[in-house]
Amino acid sequence: MFYGEVFKALNKARVKYVVAGGVAVVLHGYQRFTKDLDIIVALNKSNLARLFDALDKAGYAPKVTVSKEEFVKKEHFKKCKGEKGMVVFSFVQKKPPFDLIDMFIEEPLPFAQLERDKKKVRIDKVTIPVVSIRHLLKIKGSSGRGKDNDDIVQLRAIAKIKKS
Repeated sequence: MFYGEVFKALNKARVKYVVAGGVAVVLHGYQRFTKDLDIIVALNKSNLARLFDALDKAGYAPKVTVSKEEFVKKEHFKKCKGEKGMVVFSFVQKKPPFDLIDMFIEEPLPFAQLERDKKKVRIDKVTIPVVSIRHLLKIKGSSGRGKDNDDIVQLRAIAKIKKS
């Protein structure tokens, strides 16, 4: 399973997260290529510490050098956004194929809403929390990227089918 070990590690560590981006689109039923895993996490210190440790155990490290102690501080992400214009913080697999995980450094919508309305997808005995179609449409709608516009069309069609 694509990123299966990551999902297992995050679940085992009780990280509060939801899958967004292209993987979420795929898990909602539109098959398309995506090269990374986008996640939205609760941005509190204890959750960020669990995330950092879980990804380390799954074989991932921050793309830019940062200690766990620095990573869990809110000021770290404010600095990343302000000085570097970052929208996501990336973790890269330590060994080939060097898969990438992007974590939003700000909540695009309140995490409590995302968590409450998430869809649970079960693959190979692993439960994956996925952003709801409704929230995914809002997140993708704010980006203005071409591939997100295509995803929006497909997600609306999927939502319409599920509604009927």
